[in-house]
Amino acid sequence: MEYVDPIKDIEQINAIKLILQKQSYRDLLLFSLGINTGISLNDLLYLKVEDVWSDGKMKDFLILTNKRNGETQEFYLNHQVKQVLENYLAFSELIDTDYLFKSKKNNLPITRQQAYRIINQAAKLAGISGRIGTHTLRKTFGYHAYRKGIAVSIIMKILHHQSPTETLRYIGINKNEENLIRVDVNL
Repeated sequence: MEYVDPIKDIEQINAIKLILQKQSYRDLLLFSLGINTGISLNDLLYLKVEDVWSDGKMKDFLILTNKRNGETQEFYLNHQVKQVLENYLAFSELIDTDYLFKSKKNNLPITRQQAYRIINQAAKLAGISGRIGTHTLRKTFGYHAYRKGIAVSIIMKILHHQSPTETLRYIGINKNEENLIRVDVNL
């Protein structure tokens, strides 16, 4: 497997969002949900509408069950995700049991390869020359969560890593890099 990078520049993230918004709300949602939650691509692709929408309203938390150990994990759906999700669901004709990232060809979710093409092509159009792939979404989430002051132990748990060193390496934090973390208690 090829090593990929997180997207560290917020302007580049916004450029990708603009490109995807013009292309498809589904593709924008894939990107936004990935970079705002850290959910693995495999879990993202198999989400159904009912996982995020219930009783005519959006859920605040997405709850996933780990198939290996049966443990549940909650992922907060922030304002950015909810906004994109609301737009996507308003213009799509999906029903509760449909896959959230339903293929245009059939009733199955898009493939990992299609998700890769979506992310990679948008990154290239945004002028990003680094190595971009599907893991870029999780790495971008982890990098920005860490930079905003989220404890590495929490990020480690979300990403299912075994050690802080593994997590820091995965999200692209170099030991020699200046450690400016914004602890913003904006009361």
